[in-house]
Amino acid sequence: MTVRKYESGGGVGVRGVPIVAATRESLIEMACAGSSFTAAGRSLGVSQPSAVRIWRRFGHVELIPVFGSGGLGPVVQAAAAAEPVQRRPLSSEDRATIQAGLRLKLSYAAIGELIGRNKGVVWCEVQRNSSPDGQYRGCVAHRVAAHRRRRSKQFKLIANPALCRRIEGWMDQGWSPRLIALMLAAEHGDDHTSRVSHETIYQALYVQTRGSLRADLHRKLSLKRSHRAPRGRSRGPSTFSEAFKISDRPAEAADRAVPGHWEGDLIQGPGNQSAIGTLVERTTRFTILLHLPGRHDAATVADAMIREMRHLPDHLRRSITWDRGTEMADYARIQLALEAKLYFCDPRSPWQRGTNENTNRLLRFWFEKGSDLSVHTAADLRRVADTLNKRPRPTLDLETPADRLNKLLLAA
Repeated sequence: MTVRKYESGGGVGVRGVPIVAATRESLIEMACAGSSFTAAGRSLGVSQPSAVRIWRRFGHVELIPVFGSGGLGPVVQAAAAAEPVQRRPLSSEDRATIQAGLRLKLSYAAIGELIGRNKGVVWCEVQRNSSPDGQYRGCVAHRVAAHRRRRSKQFKLIANPALCRRIEGWMDQGWSPRLIALMLAAEHGDDHTSRVSHETIYQALYVQTRGSLRADLHRKLSLKRSHRAPRGRSRGPSTFSEAFKISDRPAEAADRAVPGHWEGDLIQGPGNQSAIGTLVERTTRFTILLHLPGRHDAATVADAMIREMRHLPDHLRRSITWDRGTEMADYARIQLALEAKLYFCDPRSPWQRGTNENTNRLLRFWFEKGSDLSVHTAADLRRVADTLNKRPRPTLDLETPADRLNKLLLAA
């Protein structure tokens, strides 16, 4: 018997009869429902080899042996037994609607309205989950998406309790997840079994089922947050009509090429009733804390800055950048006493002194938000500053700010 070649590539049946498109679609749907190709082909009058060829050309997923069912089956049968949690916006009903809409030649926008999604979502779904022949089948697309979402490897911190204990020890000392990840990478090199990324640590902190870290460990972060949250709004502007603007600051301060350029701000307690002044050198990240036990008005802050910075060499006291807070109203006296220019950020632009902002986040490990900062003595501030200045910093290639500053002092 001569077997005629079918133009659509669907294959032939058991008697050499071309397989029509409706039979092909029925076979694919039966396979997705869990039927073997032998059983599906027998009910539709199609041979098992032809059914396999149809699936390989139009089914869009690989085949695996299905034991006990008399033949091969699509890999999606494993996903069908345990449907994963839906993290994508499209359900199986949505995909069936998309398939019907495409058959009716509706636009992506019209299909999106039917399922309550943007037309871009529909376009991406069709492009991602269509079969090689360009046809979109909702049942196949849903199984393919479910198979794609399965995680093949175990979460690293679950299988390594020793690594968890080490991370907990570092975080108890105030280390950030990013610093921990960099230190692990520096120590273990190519041994990825003893390394994790900072994002892995954050996932273990914020999603307790993702690791074996202590449930309360998020309290060791600088902001003590139990979940991720957007940044708050910055404070309102102040008026400094005669002061230097940050745009006037020399380029050597912006590129950190020359040391001696500082950034400063206040860490404040509840109701702004207590405060601690912070000064950070941009090149070395060396930190100085200003003790403000009673008040933090302009005169008190000026006295504290002059007292702490007047002992620095001239080449390490070139400029200071601050925001437009009222505590810097006496900036002219500071400039005169320290022989260093003060530059002020633009209104509502704290990111322009980002080095100081990042350091203040680290300091919140010791000076928690909402706590009374007046209880800390000058000795307490010196101890905290020494601890932070002796901590390795990623921006310094894991050197410490104290080591970098000592090199500058020795060179001078």
